[in-house]
Amino acid sequence: MLPVTLLTGIDERFRGAVAGNLLAAAGSRGVLVEYDVSGLADGSVVRIARTAGGVIDREVIRMSHPCVSCAMRGSLVALLVSIAAVERYDAAIVSVPGAGDTQAIAEEIARDGDGELRVDAVLTTVDTGSVIDDLTGDQLIQDRGIPTAAEDGRAIAEVVARQLEYANAAVLSSDDETVRALTQAINPQLLVRTTPAGLLGVRLHDPDAAETWTEPGSICATTESGPVRTLVWQADRPFHPERLYDALEDLVAGTARGRGTLWIATQHRNRLSWDSFGTNISIGVLGPWLADLPADRWAGVGQQHQARSALEWHPDHGDRASYLSITGVGLDVRELRERLDGCVLRADEAVHPLTDPFAPYLEGSTAA
Repeated sequence: MLPVTLLTGIDERFRGAVAGNLLAAAGSRGVLVEYDVSGLADGSVVRIARTAGGVIDREVIRMSHPCVSCAMRGSLVALLVSIAAVERYDAAIVSVPGAGDTQAIAEEIARDGDGELRVDAVLTTVDTGSVIDDLTGDQLIQDRGIPTAAEDGRAIAEVVARQLEYANAAVLSSDDETVRALTQAINPQLLVRTTPAGLLGVRLHDPDAAETWTEPGSICATTESGPVRTLVWQADRPFHPERLYDALEDLVAGTARGRGTLWIATQHRNRLSWDSFGTNISIGVLGPWLADLPADRWAGVGQQHQARSALEWHPDHGDRASYLSITGVGLDVRELRERLDGCVLRADEAVHPLTDPFAPYLEGSTAA
């Protein structure tokens, strides 16, 4: 079985340097797969596989729909299986372009690798000088000039946060206490290093644990370190839709990552997700609450939500509740908690006269 290490990061030069270090560590029995995405807008990507001795495979991938994930989907697994069949190599390193999805790639390798491939580790590279601004800002991936699909509207903060959350280890361009604390606040399981030494050939990736950790609607509870703070907040009463909507901009100001589950009074049957990346917020429908499902359908709901519901089931409204974790540098946790508390529906407020400013954005995504 061929061990595979996935490497990602939005700084192409630094990611390339780390990839080269990993290949050197693998010696003559390692293969590095890289993608030249400079021609992505024209519908072509060049995939190159090389060893310490030179290029062993080069292919131009042409697409009718130019996107990084489309270029990698299908053809990468076939290449890795063919490399495994040679029985000459002990390690494959795949450098995933900045806009790529390491989770989707890892899941495809596990699903389609015919038992010949194993993802050992998912690593991400972090530019210490820019990552705090990247995680707390509102710049879009298109604005940074990172090759991606024309319709890719993600913020840089989302791209970087997703890379950190799915990774087993992060390699920093230089050591920085605040950056180290912030990356580990976003992913407490993350190993943080300033060099990739020792990360090759070590089995760090557990696909089941990764799926649970990245479960939509889940929260992150961490300890404080330096100026990095995380508020973990919950309420067993629903949000007042208008107060919450009006407060959204203030709630994410100065934050890096927020995640969790929402109960909004006017969306009584929909369990909603909160995902904020810097100043960008996404609220979507996760599905119905367990309280509205027959027991034989509970298995289709995320494990974290099932576990939390078992511990905190309310006699009147079951698993309906809101819980959030919000992380930032220099975050005023007390003020943020008070702001969230003020958005909750009071006991003397009725639901039926309320208007729902979230409804137009959630239309068509109702729970099944």
